[in-house]
Amino acid sequence: MRQRLLVLGSTGSVGDSVLDVVARHPEAFKVQGLTAHRRIEKLYRQCLQFRPAIAVVSEPQHAIELQAHLLAANVPTEVLCGEDALCAAARESTCETVVAAIVGGAGLLPTLSAARAGKKILLANKEALVMSGALFIETAASAGATVIPLDSEHNAIFQCLQGCQGAFDGVDRLILTASGGPFRDRPVDSLHEVTPDQACAHPNWSMGRKISVDCATMMNKGLEIIEAHWLFNLPADRIEALIHPQSVVHSMVVFRDQSVMAQLGNPDMRMPVAHALAYPLRIESGVLPLDLTKVGGLTFEHPDVQRFPCLGLALQALAAGTQASAALNAANEVAVEAFLGKRIRYTHIPSVIEQTLQRIELPGGCSLDDILALDQQARRLAREAVHLRRLNT
Repeated sequence: MRQRLLVLGSTGSVGDSVLDVVARHPEAFKVQGLTAHRRIEKLYRQCLQFRPAIAVVSEPQHAIELQAHLLAANVPTEVLCGEDALCAAARESTCETVVAAIVGGAGLLPTLSAARAGKKILLANKEALVMSGALFIETAASAGATVIPLDSEHNAIFQCLQGCQGAFDGVDRLILTASGGPFRDRPVDSLHEVTPDQACAHPNWSMGRKISVDCATMMNKGLEIIEAHWLFNLPADRIEALIHPQSVVHSMVVFRDQSVMAQLGNPDMRMPVAHALAYPLRIESGVLPLDLTKVGGLTFEHPDVQRFPCLGLALQALAAGTQASAALNAANEVAVEAFLGKRIRYTHIPSVIEQTLQRIELPGGCSLDDILALDQQARRLAREAVHLRRLNT
């Protein structure tokens, strides 16, 4: 039987990679459902190609528009809308595998719904773990859900650990690699002049604008360290990040005997996608073969904390606990949105986050209600910080 998939966030860059791999193996995979936020025209084209049973969008007017186009094209896809429909789709019994590729905190509830339903979850939405930590891990374990990381770094670690008897007990530390983004060599005193388009011009990877900005600030790496802490059950002081401009080594595992295992490949998301979709088998991904003779040298360096203050803020949040990590994520989303909207400067992003973390009142509990309330409080404080930055600029 074909593996039936729900792709949460199908119109984003990860969704593109997933559907590209799926299209190469129609005998192995069936797209049962697709979801998108606002990119309705792209979702319509995906529905034409894959003819899913359902499609879920955020707004009622978009649902009406999409349903009309699909009916006119004689495509029998049922169009639903809203967060409740998204969560219902994630726990629907007719799909075995849920690809969690929604960007940001919006992905938490549907991904958690998939975990409660015991699904196989291909996790690209790192915010689900950043925001809920132990709650997500415990929910998945109690429901018998399988979580396979889809981010290239975490998938690389997952691959390195396969076939290693007692691997988790024998792990000394994890090394996540980062390209360093477009400003790795740019003078720090000129970063206040960075434009959104410059921040989104990633040298190696093709991604959405929000994630591209996170890579430029290295907040993305900070969130990935938090995610790795929960995925692989290691403390923060045994997880580190190294800048690796070539983006060929996707991550490494150092074992107690100081053996180092690394996963290498061209910087193409279809590689971890193909691995996760077919695990424990291997299938063709469409990725070009890696030619190390053309790559030349592989270099590594420690991140400059002055250049990348967001990385330090993420590590501080991880040390402070799940609530602080959830607040960090919310503040970062608000700050990045404000930067992309040209309401604050690039260098204001870490200051908005830091001010939010200083002002927020962290709850005593880590229930889902606590997390959602904290998320809203952090977003309000971050918006206030953005407003103050605009007044003082």
